Amino acid sequence: MNTSRIVLGTDHAGFTLKEAVKKYLEGKKIDVVDVGTFSEDDTDYPPIMEKACAAVKEYDCMGIIFGGSGNGEAMVANKCHGIRCARCVSVWDVEMARKHNDANVMSLAGRVTEPKDVGPIVDAFLNTKFEGGRHQKRLEMFPDYES
Repeated sequence: MNTSRIVLGTDHAGFTLKEAVKKYLEGKKIDVVDVGTFSEDDTDYPPIMEKACAAVKEYDCMGIIFGGSGNGEAMVANKCHGIRCARCVSVWDVEMARKHNDANVMSLAGRVTEPKDVGPIVDAFLNTKFEGGRHQKRLEMFPDYES
C-alpha cells in the first residue's frame, strides 16, 4: 500500500484537525489528496467520506478521515467495499488497527484529539505494518460480509 500519498476527508467538525494533519503530512513530503470540506461551514459527512474512500481505492493508498467524534465517519467508511476503517484516539488504537486489522483508513475525532497531539498518531498509522498470520485469515472473511 502506498504511504507516499494520503487521502484526507472531513466534515466541518473535523476541519481544524484535518488542516493540522495536512500541514504535518506535507512537512514530511507526503502527497496529500484533500477531498474536503474546505471550511468550518456546516456540511453533511456521508458524501465526503464516500469520496475519500473512493480516492483511497483509486490511488491504492491510505486515508485519514475526520469528524467531531469520528464515529459516523468511520461507519460510513466501513460501508465502502474494500475499506477497513478504525476510529482511533491513541497510538495504541492505531497500532492494533494496523497490526491486526490492516486498517487502510483511520478516523479521528476533531472534538477529542488536539492538533498538537496528532503527530504520533499519524506516524503510527503510516509506519505500523500488518502482522498477517492468523489475522490474514480473518481479513479474508470480510468480503463474505460485504456482499
